[in-house]
Amino acid sequence: MGYTIQMLPNIGEIETKLVLKKSVQANKALAELKGILATIPDQNILINTLSLQEAKDSSAIENIITTHDELFKATLDLQVSVAAKEVQSYSAALKRGYDLTQQYGFLSTNHLIQILDILEPNNGAIRRLPGTVLKNQQTGEVVYTPPQDYPTIVQLLGNLEQFINDDTVCDWDDLVKMAIIHFQFESLHPFYDGNGRTGRIINLLYLVLRGLLDIPVLYLSRHIVRNKGHYYQRLQAVRDNNDWESWICFMLEAVENTALFTIKLIKNIRVLLEETKVWCQQTYPKIYSRELLDNLFKHPYTKIEFVMQDCQVTRLTAAKYLDIFAENNKLIKVKLGKSNYFINQPLLNLLMQK
Repeated sequence: MGYTIQMLPNIGEIETKLVLKKSVQANKALAELKGILATIPDQNILINTLSLQEAKDSSAIENIITTHDELFKATLDLQVSVAAKEVQSYSAALKRGYDLTQQYGFLSTNHLIQILDILEPNNGAIRRLPGTVLKNQQTGEVVYTPPQDYPTIVQLLGNLEQFINDDTVCDWDDLVKMAIIHFQFESLHPFYDGNGRTGRIINLLYLVLRGLLDIPVLYLSRHIVRNKGHYYQRLQAVRDNNDWESWICFMLEAVENTALFTIKLIKNIRVLLEETKVWCQQTYPKIYSRELLDNLFKHPYTKIEFVMQDCQVTRLTAAKYLDIFAENNKLIKVKLGKSNYFINQPLLNLLMQK
């Protein structure tokens, strides 16, 4: 007998003592992260860098593998692998979703289709054809068959949309609801492709909608990709044994661990930002500007055109600024054909650390 998806919130009493204990810890870590985010002057620094980290690991869960070097080269519009372009698409889809939540204050099925259309161009539609199954990647065995008929999928999506946006549906903790939303979407599997990545984007957008974060930079896929086996086991355990507690606790631990990791990362970025600012103000006060500094941290790989745009300076001036930083080992200058790009290696080292 296969698993039948239940309408939310009709899944029984899921806020056990253990779940409530874990939710307190996760909420505390998330609140600390939200506070530390506000200490970075230009939020685009974090949106640009951390959303790419999230994109890289979320894509890795789907076996879309790229390197940091290729990933940041893609931001310069350089020739890169198909995988790097797919990761870029994930980052763009996350930003699109964030813009939609800021504009409308809710998350609809139509918004999810817009997000999917960036992830999977020309494939952005709810499934109408039967035949979709989820298989064990190693053995090829079918582990779960999601709903097959279009009316059922649409009905369940409508129910999920209400659960996401309507506070009066139930009074469960927001992080507990996030875990349930993620399970429900993954089990519904409403699209032909891109369900996993869309589901992980929903996690971040829901946290922003609920005011638990101001910007979608919780690097949640890092925990999932490092515990990929457990992630799929816990999902399946709900379908096989109605084991909601283990699944919700897994997701709450993911939020807590990721929040604590991201707090450390942001603190380190802030220190590096301040050190670079002080060095520039003391050594080259005439070239210092907030816009220049933000550019070097917003784009771990930058180029003359980015500096021209951000600082509103000529090509000659932008090149001079970047060369000064390179000559003082604050940037690495890389020649490519007739042009150059510049790497903020200390920042890259922070982003790459395990």
